[in-house]
Amino acid sequence: MTDAPPVPDAARDLAALPKGHLHLHLEGAMRPETLAELAQRHGREVPPTRGYGSFLAFVDLYVAACAVLRTTEDLQRLTREVVQDAARDGAVWVEPSIYPVHHVGTIGPVEEVTAAVVTAGQEAAREYGIGFGLMLAANRTADPAEAERIARVAAGWAGRGVVSFGLADNEDGYPPEPFVEAFRIARDAGLLAAPHAGELAGPESVAAALTLLGADRVQHGVRAVEDPELVRRLADAGTCLDVCPTSNLLLSVVPSLAEHPLPRLLAAGVRCSVNADDPLLFGPGLLAEYELCRDELGLDDRALAAVARSSIESSGADPATRRSALADIDAWERQPATRTAGPTGAAAGGPTAGPVPAGDRRSQP
Repeated sequence: MTDAPPVPDAARDLAALPKGHLHLHLEGAMRPETLAELAQRHGREVPPTRGYGSFLAFVDLYVAACAVLRTTEDLQRLTREVVQDAARDGAVWVEPSIYPVHHVGTIGPVEEVTAAVVTAGQEAAREYGIGFGLMLAANRTADPAEAERIARVAAGWAGRGVVSFGLADNEDGYPPEPFVEAFRIARDAGLLAAPHAGELAGPESVAAALTLLGADRVQHGVRAVEDPELVRRLADAGTCLDVCPTSNLLLSVVPSLAEHPLPRLLAAGVRCSVNADDPLLFGPGLLAEYELCRDELGLDDRALAAVARSSIESSGADPATRRSALADIDAWERQPATRTAGPTGAAAGGPTAGPVPAGDRRSQP
């Protein structure tokens, strides 16, 4: 195990740093109290949010959380709360993803699920003064024809609230080749391509996401660090990796936070955003992940400002939101440090569950 990098002596307020949240599963961002309230309302047991000992168990917990969302109003409440929580953490843009098939049997067709989330997200974003865009995602363990249907819905919402198209679930044994057509549909509509890769599978999955799917961003992607040539390719192309440090630790992608590759990727010139993935199941939200990167990974304010810039420049935000956010990041960096750095917030207490054994790897949703 390597020693943790030194923590900078002084630091600016990370809550005031404008940032984008680009890797956030909508249902996985549910507040625990909302989960409990909706479960009680619909006569269901409150699903557990801790105790997963394998990736399969983790997926089961995620699906159980999805199941408390029984109505359009439930889904819209969740969306509004996700936007509110993003604004609280200093995000000026939030781009949550949803695999809409989770809700087809309860709320309605994919089109109705999409409309409900986009409507609630845009209304909440106006209320809290931030930007909102939705990522529709396919499931790589499902029929590729389903992914193409979701991509067509996403394409129909391009310019109206959907900004990106994703691909989630188990990389191991589910390569990207069957999903080339779905991503072509999405890219032709002007949507960003943002598949998961380089989490459960190695750097070859990142390379395939770039070559076959035309990835503009890669959700996770941290195992690219295992291939120096791929790292150079990412840096040269300016491709952003949407990194989730706590998720990577608790799902045994990395053995410890001290060994997380984020500092090495940044030092090699790879663009990276920092994200929370599934706060309901992992604990820390967006701000706490930034604090963790400062306190545990030793990133100074200059590096964190660069991360925030990448999260804006690589997002689906409109040009005006980008210009304003980037100017505000510059202003944040010009401010003098106002406090001594050190363990703060949720990051100080560390992750909330033990890592999943590396030998039992299945993916999150």
